[in-house]
Amino acid sequence: MSKPLFQSSITSLPLVGRGKVRDIYAVDDHHLLIVTSDRLSAFDVVLPDPIPGKGAVLTAMACFWFERLAHVIPNQLTGIAPEDVVGPAERDQVSGRALVVKRLRPLPIEAVVRGYLIGSGWKDYRASGTVCGVALPPGLAQAARLPHPIFTPATKAEIGDHDENVSFELASARCAATLPNGAALAAEARDAAMTLYAEAAEYALARGIIIADTKFEFGIDGAGTLHLIDEALTPDSSRFWPADSYREGISPPSFDKQYVRDYLETLDWNKRAPGPRLPSDVIAATAAKYADAFALLTGSRLA
Repeated sequence: MSKPLFQSSITSLPLVGRGKVRDIYAVDDHHLLIVTSDRLSAFDVVLPDPIPGKGAVLTAMACFWFERLAHVIPNQLTGIAPEDVVGPAERDQVSGRALVVKRLRPLPIEAVVRGYLIGSGWKDYRASGTVCGVALPPGLAQAARLPHPIFTPATKAEIGDHDENVSFELASARCAATLPNGAALAAEARDAAMTLYAEAAEYALARGIIIADTKFEFGIDGAGTLHLIDEALTPDSSRFWPADSYREGISPPSFDKQYVRDYLETLDWNKRAPGPRLPSDVIAATAAKYADAFALLTGSRLA
């Protein structure tokens, strides 16, 4: 396994920005280079310790889903090798962990689909009987499978801020305020997200993984065509539960970074930067969970 990468340092391309996990560079007017680091964020705080191999797993898993679900909606992939757009000395930073993608205009919302009642949805439900304004039947337990998946969009947060769950009406208004034909795009993104989730959840369940919820991001090209962008159905953007140990009434064990969140909840930490250091056993177990999820879903393991 290559050395963990906390932050890329590519100088042959202009840096566009750094997200919680990804570093973005401009290749030209029509393409971006996205480097997926081994950074881990929890409670919207980037933690100081990388998770070895995480960036490679996220990149490979996202590509797996992009290709598997390409019939639902176009995506950002270009097929251009990242090693071909950087300097020779920088190829080790992008090999296996980067993508050259279309340069698209993102929608200003996250498209969240929930199939189970957990996380912030569970908190909302206990307080109001609804999740993002969607009414649910009374008496549901924590981690209960919902009668049908629901679309619960969120605003996009800057680093250090928290995403905010909003109603579809507010999400649609936000899109309409910033994009031509924005309201129609919000509806198209909602419908695409629901279809993507349904197909992915069925596939994953047959392989022993419950996708409890997930978030998608979408963008448009110059013609206004909606594309799936960023990442898709990875342990960073989804809750993956082992189907054989799932039961209602508890927060199930997971293949995703919920394992780290659960550890952090045991600490005296105010969930603000800087984040605490992670013990070596938590780092190793988290890396193993990411690798195991990839192996179950794809039937193969990364070198």
